[in-house]
Amino acid sequence: MRKVIIQNMEKVKKIVPIIEEKIKIKISLGKGYVILKGDELNEFLSEEIISAVDFGFYVDDALLIKNQDFILEFIDIKKFTRRKNLKEVRARLIGKKGKAKKTIENLTGSIIVINNNKVGVIVDSAHLDVVTQAIESLVRGAKHGNVFAYLEKQNTSKQKFDKGDLGLKANIKNKNKLLK
Repeated sequence: MRKVIIQNMEKVKKIVPIIEEKIKIKISLGKGYVILKGDELNEFLSEEIISAVDFGFYVDDALLIKNQDFILEFIDIKKFTRRKNLKEVRARLIGKKGKAKKTIENLTGSIIVINNNKVGVIVDSAHLDVVTQAIESLVRGAKHGNVFAYLEKQNTSKQKFDKGDLGLKANIKNKNKLLK
């Protein structure tokens, strides 16, 4: 049994039936909190999903956490800057008409929500370090172009390994030709 403190009860009330059906767990609502009853893994998953929705993620995005490859991460902007005007820092993360945020999401396959002075990220585990590094760099004042170039470079290096070729197949083919 887990007790989860909630900030936005109205949002959470709407998603309780969805989570109970998809995760197979019993959720009881209290005043400013929910109680989760089920097996430990389902309680943990439900807590993560409820925390994500409470933070500002859409339910469908939060349900990605069910997949064990996806992780919910929160980054506190204040940890990475000494600037007093945090509104400008948040604006750097969002970019003009949301372009910077969308670019990071597209390059990494992540979902980003900015709420007050925290950034919430749902991303697969392979891209977690890259996304957090990009967000931290923008908060510290790095140029957008440099951050996007870094993301593109990381993305292409990951694609090489995702295809299962570590650069060894060419050597095997050459050895097979020599053996004939």
